[in-house]
Amino acid sequence: MTSLPEDPTRLIVDDDRDSAVQRLQEAYAEGHISHEEMDERLGRVLTARTGSELVTALGSLPAEKAATTSTIGAAGGRIKRRGAWRVPRILKVHSAFGRVYLDLSRAIIEDPVIDIELQLGTGKARITVPRDAIVDVEGLTTGWKDMVYEPPRRSGPGGPTIRISGAMGFGRLKIRHARRGNR
Repeated sequence: MTSLPEDPTRLIVDDDRDSAVQRLQEAYAEGHISHEEMDERLGRVLTARTGSELVTALGSLPAEKAATTSTIGAAGGRIKRRGAWRVPRILKVHSAFGRVYLDLSRAIIEDPVIDIELQLGTGKARITVPRDAIVDVEGLTTGWKDMVYEPPRRSGPGGPTIRISGAMGFGRLKIRHARRGNR
């Protein structure tokens, strides 16, 4: 996420606006602003032309947390994370050949939104998300095989949003929600 422009008179670009929208959404998800206040502020962000207008629309929000990014990579072999592991805000997974298994069902997730960026060549990938998670796969492109994901029939409120993006070559990605007993 890009930071807001330091020069308040400079005209903003789409990245500035996108960052401001994301910041408002996160503040709403964390309970810092009401739905009505988010709508009002979003209107101001979407019509803003300068940096000072964005700063005004984001005024009184808590300080932005620094995004933590981790990269897991392997040329071949297996990448596996399960149990009580700490999930960073942004997780990049790179594998040329091999299998990837990420189990987030018992993981420590501190952020309301987690971005997982996959860059996979061949091999299978499986991601298990918490029962109450919301999964967004709009940013993912698949090559040879399709992704397998069936959203749950019911999901409870308050779960994290898991955004999965990137590119899959010749492998298949399966995403599933944890069974009962796991979050």
